Amino acid sequence: MQTLERILYAEDEPDIRQVASLALEVVGGFTLKTCNTGLEAVAEVEAFAPQLLLFDVMMPDMDGPSALAKIREMDAYRKTPAIFMTAKVQPNEIQRYLDMGAVDVIAKPFDPMTLATQIGDIWARTQH
Repeated sequence: MQTLERILYAEDEPDIRQVASLALEVVGGFTLKTCNTGLEAVAEVEAFAPQLLLFDVMMPDMDGPSALAKIREMDAYRKTPAIFMTAKVQPNEIQRYLDMGAVDVIAKPFDPMTLATQIGDIWARTQH
């Protein structure tokens, strides 16, 4: 199984971005490229070459699902696992995100102490 190292993370809310960044970099030991918008994520994806995409759903300019759709147009990232983070976690909403190509959905508010483990577990499930 390939070890997860590089995560591209897009979140427009500075407080959430900071907490998640600390959780993933300090607790999880991941290398993170943080973006403020979906547009920024699309612009940075090729230079950073992430193994995993982690996107907030609701962002100005370009939301997470739109950013994922745009990144999926790039051959190198058609199959890159993607996770959405959102407060909208009704079963029908979760199914919609999975149908858009996400491998999982993490509910907000998330637990910063278990976020890295949660993402590691999701990553492990995608490595078959």
